[in-house]
Amino acid sequence: MLQEKSVLVGMSGGIDSTATCHMLLSQGYKVKGLTFITCDAGEKAAQSAKELAARLEVEHHIADVRDEFRKLVIEPFIDSYLSGFTPNPCVNCNPLVKFRLLEEWADKLGCEYIATGHYVKVVSENAGDEKKYYIVTGDDDRKDQSYFLWRLTQQQLSRLILPLGGMDKPSVVEYLKKNGFETLAGGGESMEVCFIPGDYRDFLKENVSGIEERYGGGSFVDCEGRFLGKHKGFPFYTIGQRKGLGIALGYPAYVVKINPAKNTVMLGSEEQIMTRHMLVEEPQWVAGVPEKLTVRVRYRSRPVECDAPVLVGDGRWLVCLHEHVSAITPGQSAVFYCGNTVVGGAFIADQRGINQWIPKE
Repeated sequence: MLQEKSVLVGMSGGIDSTATCHMLLSQGYKVKGLTFITCDAGEKAAQSAKELAARLEVEHHIADVRDEFRKLVIEPFIDSYLSGFTPNPCVNCNPLVKFRLLEEWADKLGCEYIATGHYVKVVSENAGDEKKYYIVTGDDDRKDQSYFLWRLTQQQLSRLILPLGGMDKPSVVEYLKKNGFETLAGGGESMEVCFIPGDYRDFLKENVSGIEERYGGGSFVDCEGRFLGKHKGFPFYTIGQRKGLGIALGYPAYVVKINPAKNTVMLGSEEQIMTRHMLVEEPQWVAGVPEKLTVRVRYRSRPVECDAPVLVGDGRWLVCLHEHVSAITPGQSAVFYCGNTVVGGAFIADQRGINQWIPKE
């Protein structure tokens, strides 16, 4: 049986989740903590979380989910790069691993709610006979994490408490200092991708046998298909990349397209990575498509006004943007907002053939 005002907190051993635990305790919740070990590097963080839980006097559990995490997050991450896409692993991890397991463990431990240290909010509204739950951007624009959470289910959102959504990072740090966690408050930020301590290219080399021999030596080409030079392998490049190309053309060059079948990387000017249209796939909406929409095409990008996606002939959806956007990158997410509220999202699809769908002006 679920206990009222009981909450299971995802504890990483860091600033945000520790502050979340402390705040919920001060609000009268019965708090329990759960830490996931998703990769070998997570063992140290799990020990830190365990020690912090003891200090907070909350029951703590550790779940070793390395095998599951590799299957659901790491392997798709690798496969995406080998398909010429640029993945965002957090978008997969949040619904498929982190929040799903938080829910399962909450049920097992008798907790009514789940909580995390994300800098976002959850709001609800009545829609006919049911209630709909929405992610809303956090008050701290620099830390807002709504982009990563668009795939969370209504069930997950209905149980989710997010104490940090109305705070900025300096306020959270100050809160911890005032409550006796000065050492923790002085700690650094977590890694951008939790299972990659450095460059993703090194990670691919370590995890894909013979990747350099298999893909190295492919061709850089220009937008007319003319040979420009040899590259190190298409998985090591992303759309819009300018630095680290390893080729000098006498002018600023950007990655415009990646063709895995031909092992070619197309280079062009900054103008050639600008567009007002993109193709997306697997869209999902909270409750229909609002008339007024904005979209973010990558984390921290500025929301841009757009029209509602239109289904085109091959199962992809065309999104018309109201201004030019740089470096539309297959594999990333297109997250749709109405004001500060996340109303839906989709994966940015392969852009090949897009010109046939673009309306004639």
